[in-house]
Amino acid sequence: MREIIFSTESGADLRGDLAQKYGVQVVPMHVIMDGQDYLDGFIPVADIYDYYERTKKIPSTTSTNSNEYHDFFTKIKADFPGCIIIHIGYTSRASSSFQNATIAAKEFDDIFLIDALNVSGGLMAIVMYAVSLLKAEPSIDPARLIEKIESQVPQSRLAFVPGSLDFLRAGGRVSNAAYLSGSLLKIKPLIELVDGKLVSTKKYRGKMSRVIEKMMRDYLNEYNIDKGQLYFLYSIGLDESIKRRVDEIAEEAGFKHVTWIEAGAVISTHGGPGAFGIAGLEI
Repeated sequence: MREIIFSTESGADLRGDLAQKYGVQVVPMHVIMDGQDYLDGFIPVADIYDYYERTKKIPSTTSTNSNEYHDFFTKIKADFPGCIIIHIGYTSRASSSFQNATIAAKEFDDIFLIDALNVSGGLMAIVMYAVSLLKAEPSIDPARLIEKIESQVPQSRLAFVPGSLDFLRAGGRVSNAAYLSGSLLKIKPLIELVDGKLVSTKKYRGKMSRVIEKMMRDYLNEYNIDKGQLYFLYSIGLDESIKRRVDEIAEEAGFKHVTWIEAGAVISTHGGPGAFGIAGLEI
């Protein structure tokens, strides 16, 4: 039986302990500050916010390029001879990373690419589904495994509220008009993945604690999320009292397991400090 190796990008925000435990290989995306290129996962997120405080400039982000993917896949093939690689990628509709992976994969045998049409916790939910499926059925046919993973792509639901509209605007995710009105009226947009694209679907007003509780209840009312697993995403700066409250809401709603994910450098660059997100798989 040939070994199956899963891979994904750092934009999945897959925690290091989980990646190591399940053997998921992670290729870094990039953060650019003052012309200097930093690998996501190798730069403290706090450095991004410190940079903004000093310069009032927002870092930019770039995808993993095809040469990096070639080296990444080559190393996996060397470390796990004869393996099958299933790469579960960052949405192709918000980054060129998946396209670059596709270019690199053409030079290898037995690499299969799945466009997750999602990011961060939404991407992580699909990766962890794949991991759990292979663990439960280690002898599953690879084609059947891929089919099952792909069936979950449209079921993954990610929603988040940014901590700062400055960061969201710099990432090109809101218009200047929406940014100005949001800043003046203390409005927080709800960002969701719709057909692989980041879309503002609702607006909330008020303190972050109130906004997040309302957003979470709306999410759980709108989507029939599998009670076996829920993912909470946050960027540094989110108040601990908010974390405790959302844990309580998840428990009241009957969720059996909650995983907290600290956003990495790429996702934090778009969400800003104190952002909060929720992800899960709809049934």
